[in-house]
Amino acid sequence: MASFSTVFLLLSLVCLASPCAAQRVICEAPPCTALSQVKTTPTNRASHVRLPEGVTGAESLAFDSSNRGPFTGVSDGRVLKWGGDSAGWTTFAYSPNYRSSPTCAASSEETESTCGRPLGLAFHLKTGILYFADAYKGLMRVGPRGGQADVLATEADGVPFNYLNGVDVDQDTGDVYFTDSSTTITRRYQENIMRNRDATARLMKYDAKTKQVTVLKDRLPYANGVAVSHDGRYLVVAHTGPAQVFRYWLKGAKAGQYELFADLPGYPDNVRRDAKGGYWVGLNREKITFNVPAAAAAAASPAKHLVGVRLNGDGVEVEELTAASRAVTLSEVVERDRKLWLGSVDLDYVGLLQ
Repeated sequence: MASFSTVFLLLSLVCLASPCAAQRVICEAPPCTALSQVKTTPTNRASHVRLPEGVTGAESLAFDSSNRGPFTGVSDGRVLKWGGDSAGWTTFAYSPNYRSSPTCAASSEETESTCGRPLGLAFHLKTGILYFADAYKGLMRVGPRGGQADVLATEADGVPFNYLNGVDVDQDTGDVYFTDSSTTITRRYQENIMRNRDATARLMKYDAKTKQVTVLKDRLPYANGVAVSHDGRYLVVAHTGPAQVFRYWLKGAKAGQYELFADLPGYPDNVRRDAKGGYWVGLNREKITFNVPAAAAAAASPAKHLVGVRLNGDGVEVEELTAASRAVTLSEVVERDRKLWLGSVDLDYVGLLQ
């Protein structure tokens, strides 16, 4: 997804700080009651892996079965592969139109519909196939050697994809789960999803055996990132506008049910499994308060800029990531070998927190 800055300016919103900075609290009635201690990890000490000149927006990050990567989609329509300091970034995959259109050499929102814009991506580790959601081209697939990606699907139930966004793969079955953030508003005009309270998003499944797409849940508000649970029994789905994460049950007595998993302190993008049985959620920023009186707005000063949270297996927040600059946003947090790789749709680098 892209930055929320436009819609925030349009709505003239003001963010308010939590009254109990180091803890997640309930303040419906004073005094505030601390629910749990939340670890705070600053990201300002992260190193920067710069993207090639002229491109930005490493929205999602993935590693293959040999731990190579990260692989990431960028603003000119390509999927890039990081080969370390010596090899740097190289082109790994691209949409069918990328090589044939000279306009794709220039990275801009105007060229995305022609050149493609890869957002969420994930490997099926056994086969080495990389699946990615192109916001304009559809659900894509490319083999272990990269190259021109194949279009797997462009619609479901007769309704064309309009703004594909999040992707994850069930490593046991090879099935792909993904989101279409709106059936009426494209990525280029995504600020209208929140402004118009659009609730036409869909959660879908691509069956690796039948090659068919099934709509698991529709009429959703700004469905974004998706992650298969550690045990494969449910999906964790981020909803940007409501600042919430939901759980869709795939197996068991609750199969097909959609339930609240966590209320978040900020606006989420992608969700990824952590190394402790929980989930990392990238945040664009902390939540803001609508319709704040002028006097309160003038006095409000956020204590911290939130860019990510870690939830445990029960959906309880146990860690938060902060940034010193409000120009910094995170789209995805990937935990790998005790390191955190930080992707952002807004920035010209990938962060690495060791």
